[in-house]
Amino acid sequence: MSDTTASTPSTSQELSGKVILVTGGASGLGAALSHVLTEAGAQVMVGDINHDKAFRVADLLRTQAIAFDVSDPEQARKAIEDTVKQFGKLDVLINNAGTDVTCSLDEVDIADWDRVMRTNLFGPFLLSKFAVPHLRQTSGQIINIASTAAKRAWPNASAYHASKYGVLGLSHALHAELRPQKIKVTAVLAGGMRTPFLLDRFPDIDVSTLQDPMNVAKAVKSVLTMPEQTVIPEIMVLPMQETSWP
Repeated sequence: MSDTTASTPSTSQELSGKVILVTGGASGLGAALSHVLTEAGAQVMVGDINHDKAFRVADLLRTQAIAFDVSDPEQARKAIEDTVKQFGKLDVLINNAGTDVTCSLDEVDIADWDRVMRTNLFGPFLLSKFAVPHLRQTSGQIINIASTAAKRAWPNASAYHASKYGVLGLSHALHAELRPQKIKVTAVLAGGMRTPFLLDRFPDIDVSTLQDPMNVAKAVKSVLTMPEQTVIPEIMVLPMQETSWP
């Protein structure tokens, strides 16, 4: 991944005044999002289950952090409340936190399946539910980070596919439900990225086929800066060298 925390030059103010909570914000795409959105003038709350990493990223970006588990209802509710208490409002929720288990159906442990589903799908549901009353006040936005795994499938990833297909379904359902309330909801289907999520688990992967997470973060920023009259329900962001997608 690119060095997303080396400096914080304010090169634009496209998101000036916006308050954004990024879950899974301490590494990978989450760290890239935290950097890009802060650079664009937003006030970012870096949320992550890893306390030390979250506060390290926040310190480098001169913003705030909160450590919490997205799959815990009380912690999710408090994260939303603490973000509003810290910044006075909430404009954007980015459901980015995710996890995986790579093994066959025969081998997958029930507890691991539950962990993946609770983090990847139950977490976005919880945070969206608790965020919506605040987003109504700001005509806000929800960004759900899905994956190309929500459109295709490969072996030994049943829990991950089930969760990401679910995130895509949840996102479209919320788009239909919340659009009349002036809340925009977008699913971002990201192709392979050079992040620890892939590189730590698949050390032999061809990194030339992966994209910089900063590129996906910039795509998210573009969604957030669309005119008020326009909503993008779904966007797919692929590496140019993606070999398993047409």
